[in-house]
Amino acid sequence: METLLLELDMLPVVSGPRATQSLYTRAVPLVDPEEQFRVLNRLEIEEGPTKTGVFDHDLAASGWPRLQPDSLDVVQINLGKLCNMTCRHCHVDAGPDRTEENMDRATVEACLEVIDRTGARVVDLTGGAPELNPHFEFIIDACVERGIRVLDRCNLTILMTRRYSHLPEWFAERGVEVVCSLPHYRQIGTDAQRGAGTYRKSIAALRRLNEAGYGQRAADRVLTLVTNPVGAFLPGNQASLKHEWQAALARNHDVYFDRLLTLTNMPMSRYLEWLLEAGQTEAYLRRLVQAFNPATITGLMCRNTLSIGWNGYLYDCDFNQQLDMLMDVPRPHVRDFDLDAWLSHDIRTARHCYGCTAGAGSSCGGAINQ
Repeated sequence: METLLLELDMLPVVSGPRATQSLYTRAVPLVDPEEQFRVLNRLEIEEGPTKTGVFDHDLAASGWPRLQPDSLDVVQINLGKLCNMTCRHCHVDAGPDRTEENMDRATVEACLEVIDRTGARVVDLTGGAPELNPHFEFIIDACVERGIRVLDRCNLTILMTRRYSHLPEWFAERGVEVVCSLPHYRQIGTDAQRGAGTYRKSIAALRRLNEAGYGQRAADRVLTLVTNPVGAFLPGNQASLKHEWQAALARNHDVYFDRLLTLTNMPMSRYLEWLLEAGQTEAYLRRLVQAFNPATITGLMCRNTLSIGWNGYLYDCDFNQQLDMLMDVPRPHVRDFDLDAWLSHDIRTARHCYGCTAGAGSSCGGAINQ
């Protein structure tokens, strides 16, 4: 069985999105969020509770005429779009070419002030590769000093570069939860989506994290893996996949982790481009609409998370952020944040939101209904 798995890892073809260059570099029409909206909205999808394929209609039919926040538990900060990788499924359109979009020190300080005022319990750092921001270690230390749980959304390969090779031990000293993206536990799916050699570097990085005490069931050194389907379908059962992944990585690579989160691919940005090229756009959106699950609504991340862009502007979630859907408050910037206004505002939605409410649901914390 192990020999078979290793042989499968070496197969040259996979049915899923491949590594690419950013939309920004290629200057294709989809780089404009309005073009992405046009692509999705022109599809006639007569599915879902109201048979309209209109997200707000299906929300209202499910007893949610207005979608509003519940409590602010998480502050998610996008430190920039700069990344050492260019993955085909990336909804941020991040890459090595996105050098201009990096949060400055003044905005970082404003984020910390909001964290102090709101009493948020979790700070979720994302990118791009958040480690590439020059203030990355500063903001982590500032949060740790405040007793706040910190999550670093890491692409793993960044840990294998000389400049950032110290991070596994550095994270461990501070109790940072490392949330690592890995499309599949086999080489074939990971390299196809993220680039040749990615899987080998990712496994080496996971070993480094294991050596630093991660993946050993330690409460202060939690290692979480995040996976998204390689093709145009919904994730499998999160709990079942966790056991499958743990067994496979331990058996084939002597690698261990604590949690597995499954994410649904959002029909936007570079993943939307792949759907169009594969002729799967309508079929995938139809699949999401058909799988609309009202039981996921209470657990949507937009109801307990404040999303802050690299330039300090505020959004209801990281997906809305990449689609330039500013939060519907009078002054949607971190320096003007008002908790009361946030609690009472209406969350902005569009067709891409079906991705978070399909099946077991999907959020930055994985499946909503496990």
